[in-house]
Amino acid sequence: QVQPVESGGGLVKPGGSLRLSCTASERTFSSYAAGWFRRAPGKEREFVASITGTDVRTTTETYYADSVKGRFTISRDSAKNTVNLQMNNLTPDDTAVYYCAATVYPAQAMGVTTEIVDYWGQGTQVTVSS
Repeated sequence: QVQPVESGGGLVKPGGSLRLSCTASERTFSSYAAGWFRRAPGKEREFVASITGTDVRTTTETYYADSVKGRFTISRDSAKNTVNLQMNNLTPDDTAVYYCAATVYPAQAMGVTTEIVDYWGQGTQVTVSS
């Protein structure tokens, strides 16, 4: 069992950047596939990006929603036991609460359904506004 904890949210102007981090005290966190989801006001939670666990493959694989491809980058820092989401060229449509998630299922499955998510963080607010 892991408890993801997000940090790094805040207020940024359109075109700006933010870096979200997700960490867990449990060392087993690195073996889980991890990802980021978001929920904008009045909308359902949606997939943003996911990354494979470090124990599963020798090659890390990442997956992105079409709306963030080319702007967002997900990565893992095994030494710090964290999963990061670098967000560039932000727009007001990116305003949402961002949630970190972990699962024993393949990372690619996170882009299909939230039902396979085993653990959720509490969320961090990202607001893009001038």
